Amino acid sequence: MHETAFAKINLALHVRRRRDDGYHELETLFAFVDAGDELSVSPAERDTLRVMGEFAGGLSDPFGNIVSKALNILPRECAWSVTLEKRLPVAAGLGGGSADAGAVFRLVEAARRLPDDWRARAAKLGADVPACVESVTCIGRGTGTELEPVDSELAGTPVLLVNPRVALATGPVFQRWDGVDRGPLPDGDARAIALAGRNDLEAGALDLVPQIGDVLAALRGTDAWLVRMSGSGATCFALYDNEVARDEAARALPADWWQLAGKLR
Repeated sequence: MHETAFAKINLALHVRRRRDDGYHELETLFAFVDAGDELSVSPAERDTLRVMGEFAGGLSDPFGNIVSKALNILPRECAWSVTLEKRLPVAAGLGGGSADAGAVFRLVEAARRLPDDWRARAAKLGADVPACVESVTCIGRGTGTELEPVDSELAGTPVLLVNPRVALATGPVFQRWDGVDRGPLPDGDARAIALAGRNDLEAGALDLVPQIGDVLAALRGTDAWLVRMSGSGATCFALYDNEVARDEAARALPADWWQLAGKLR
């Protein structure tokens, strides 16, 4: 079986407060791109994981990563040999590891069915894993695990992902959040929320990786109707009215930046 681990982006990410448990109370608008890492599985005598692809070297411990953890907590008829092709940069604000875990959940669902408590199992792997399992536009609250549906006509919207090829860990970015609650997500459909929303982690990420500012400036110089940093960075995204505008923008960017052109799911 084969499955794509769809890249996650945050169309908006509002940080409301720091919780007593050390995590942050979030309100975010998740969306997913129709491309990402690729997983393939086949029956085996024991679970194995082979990591390949451009960004395989970014996984310091591929055999202890989130794919292996997902395999360990999900019931299956037999063991699996898994090949993971890392097409997304690591530590990039695209939920790469969570998306990989989400793909494992979907593979298990296709092979038999998921256990009734799959959402709780997914949340133990990471706050955005439940959203990555379903990989549809939705609102996340709490630490990101409390999901709500949202009206959206964004499916098929051309999107361009751009990363300056700088890894950026999530923890240090959250540590630089200034603690100011700038308000909740606005009301409305997904497009309205995205346009009126913001990313409260952007300032801290820019302190750590100034190149993010170069990416944002370059994308804002294109014909995009929305440009923003995703998650804790350093990847930024731009949404376009048509593929021609997106592809023209992609050709104008520096050749040494990583980029991925796709559409929203």
